[in-house]
Amino acid sequence: MAKKYVIGLDYGTDSVRSVVVDTCNGEIAGTSVYEYPRWKKGLFCDPSINQFRQHPLDYIEGLELSVNGAIKGLSQVIIKNIAGITVDTTGSTPVAVDKEGVPLSMKPDFESDPDAMFILWKDHTAVKEAAEINKLAKKWGGEDFTKFEGGVYSSEWFWAKILHVIRKNKKVRKNVWSWVEHCDWIPALLTGNTDPLLLKRSRCAAGHKAMWHVDFNGLPSEKFLVKLDPLLAGLRDRLFTDTYTCDVPVGTLSREWAKRLGLPENVKVGVGAFDAHLGAVGGEIKPHYLIKVMGTSTCDMLVSPMDKGKEKLVAGICGQVDGSIIPGMLGLEAGQSAFGDIYAWFSKLLMWPVTEIISEMKWLDNKTKDKITEEAADKIIGELSRQAESLPDEETAIVALDWLNGRRTPDANQALKGAIAGLSLGSDAPRIFKALAEATAFGSRMINERFISEGARIDGVIAVGGVAKKNPFVMQIVADVLNMPIKVASSDQTCALGSAMAASVVAGIHKNVAAAQKAMGGGFEKVYKPNPSRAKKYEALFKKYKKLGSFIEKELK
Repeated sequence: MAKKYVIGLDYGTDSVRSVVVDTCNGEIAGTSVYEYPRWKKGLFCDPSINQFRQHPLDYIEGLELSVNGAIKGLSQVIIKNIAGITVDTTGSTPVAVDKEGVPLSMKPDFESDPDAMFILWKDHTAVKEAAEINKLAKKWGGEDFTKFEGGVYSSEWFWAKILHVIRKNKKVRKNVWSWVEHCDWIPALLTGNTDPLLLKRSRCAAGHKAMWHVDFNGLPSEKFLVKLDPLLAGLRDRLFTDTYTCDVPVGTLSREWAKRLGLPENVKVGVGAFDAHLGAVGGEIKPHYLIKVMGTSTCDMLVSPMDKGKEKLVAGICGQVDGSIIPGMLGLEAGQSAFGDIYAWFSKLLMWPVTEIISEMKWLDNKTKDKITEEAADKIIGELSRQAESLPDEETAIVALDWLNGRRTPDANQALKGAIAGLSLGSDAPRIFKALAEATAFGSRMINERFISEGARIDGVIAVGGVAKKNPFVMQIVADVLNMPIKVASSDQTCALGSAMAASVVAGIHKNVAAAQKAMGGGFEKVYKPNPSRAKKYEALFKKYKKLGSFIEKELK
């Protein structure tokens, strides 16, 4: 019997990656990455107001070119035995669509309108709307629809973004019929059924970001939504009631997309999910193990068996949803709004003289300027890490807050800002970088402490993602601050691998996600163990971090 293969399609913030995976052992037969060209140019974005939008053409082109790139050079035997494909995306990343499910930005009148684009997960233009949702949920006299979202709704999520856009943009409001998450739209596109009322919606996206729950009979009530804003009247009926876990097929490839991708039409397409959640699957999450997807931001997840009786609520996290990570288990999500993004911000800050001054030096030729810029950008984080690592452990003068993109967990508040305290004339770049790395580690510990204080078990920690793989300095600090060993998953592409695992279940190759993990998992490449001496010193610094955070939050509103 011929081997079976699946495709994991991972839509990240900057690019989309396709991997062709052997379902017997998890080996990658082919892979390809496509960077979004419009996003790379900064189109439709305005960082000064935290507006981050992406055009669907970036997604469509990336879908076709990355899959074609991944299967290029593979034998026809392998291609004919590709049995499934599952998609993961960032989220919440919704888009305004018409009755046929076509994003408004695909229409001539809206092709340059940011409000008609996909609203990226890290877009924080809806802070005001999120605050209104939180206030109403607690005081309107009915069900608190935020209770399964940790009790605090975020501007990064579905309803806040929708409300912001329809209030702000009359043209979009007049033409939008429904809204679709990125992770729901790609599978719908692949199967040729983009009807907003018929396409299968992700349990992961709906439960964690749209206040969907079986106890509510789906989404928040019409009465609540209209009380929030009459502009939302009728929208609930144009969205969805049912949701599906990642082990459920949406359908098979349409004839058009089978041809465009060079794949058989009988390839099964699975229900989509968020990248971090399928990254947890790819990182071999198991009950009561915290898995940290560490990239530009973090997503921190736990799964636990569903207890019989009433579901215990965990306050201040990003939601708890039956089946959102592993079908049949309760998935709990938390995270930090910025992690690697903080290091990237500091790098960009330090690069300012290179990009703004050296680039204007007439006595340097363009080739030399480009080489200086490229080499400095390439080495800056590594060199900062190396020099920061050599600093004495007792240096604890600088304390920073990791809220440069707001705070996701605990108790989401995207209006918060970062801070650096304790600076002196001796505070150089490595010392500030070390403080920023410590701040991101302290943010991680705040998440752990919230889970534990709310009764959730954490038996171990698993790390996946770019930071986990590339920066030992940061990882050791996180281990020291958490005072727990951290296992780093071997796979370089845990999100895509997790999508492939889900696809293998959708295609009927493995009976469930646990079986897929056992067959296709790559294990762990390294364990960071806490240094007892440093862990003790970080206890004192962690108290200063919390004290600074309390001051900033209360006094500088």
